[in-house]
Amino acid sequence: MDMLHVRAVSPPDLTGRVMALLSAQPCVLNLSLLPDSVRNPDGDAIVCDVLTGVANEVLRGLRDLGLERRGSIVLDPIDTAFSDHAARAGAEVLGSRLRVPVWEQVEARIRAEGRYPPSFYLFMAIAGVIGAVGIITNSQILIVAAMVVGPEYAAVSSVALGIDHRSRSPVREGLAALLAGFLLVVAVTLLFGLFVRGFGLQSQAFELGIRPVSNLINTPNFFSAVVAVLAGVVGIVSLTEARTSALLGVFISVTTIPAAADIGVSCAFASWDEALGSLFQLLLNIVVLILVGTGTLKVQRAMWRRVSAHRERRSGP
Repeated sequence: MDMLHVRAVSPPDLTGRVMALLSAQPCVLNLSLLPDSVRNPDGDAIVCDVLTGVANEVLRGLRDLGLERRGSIVLDPIDTAFSDHAARAGAEVLGSRLRVPVWEQVEARIRAEGRYPPSFYLFMAIAGVIGAVGIITNSQILIVAAMVVGPEYAAVSSVALGIDHRSRSPVREGLAALLAGFLLVVAVTLLFGLFVRGFGLQSQAFELGIRPVSNLINTPNFFSAVVAVLAGVVGIVSLTEARTSALLGVFISVTTIPAAADIGVSCAFASWDEALGSLFQLLLNIVVLILVGTGTLKVQRAMWRRVSAHRERRSGP
């Protein structure tokens, strides 16, 4: 059963309207009020459980009342709940809306990931070096490891959300983080490649031009675009439904970090055509991920609005 535990603090003059809003919703359960029991901010404590199918409208109603400005709203996911009353309410009132994403929670999760501390760039650099080792040693396992370590999808999803909301700040910050991060990867892998070449540490096969891993990365084609499109869809859907296993699959399906690493390694070994191909691969994947991610967000919202409207029309009479 999908539910959220809501803890709110309300100023006394607003408590009556908040309680009326929550009491009128049959999918708000276990509602309780503790008057004048909270400090910083001072106010009344209101606690309840909300079926996720109505969480969006409940949260929107609370915010419209100004509760987030004058008090606070805290959401806690509920992993397990046993309640026949909640099950009946969900089946009778919500139906197919029972599993609608809680958009406030989804966007908060994306915004939380859309911050770029020094560790973001550290992970980018480490992932790039792992990818460079995989390219030089022709190890596909290390390429997959580089994809998993790379944190760039957090910036991609943040940019997609910013475009969806027409908010310039997350778009600007996300694109700047991607540009700086991938430039760092290219610089670090270029230095690493020069070091390997200078000391002759590359494998004989790589020296002879037998580079199956590199060739796979620096040869973008129709299938690269198809994978990027599908990964963009799965990435956003997995974020909205909190499916971490599917999101991990996105990390290891799109060539971003390995492409940036191949640019640096190819430049170090003066393989300019390969470097150009990897650059095109990188740009293709980033652009497709952002555009498809934005489109998927819009389509999901429209789809769930349509489901909700259809359910309301059926239950209206």
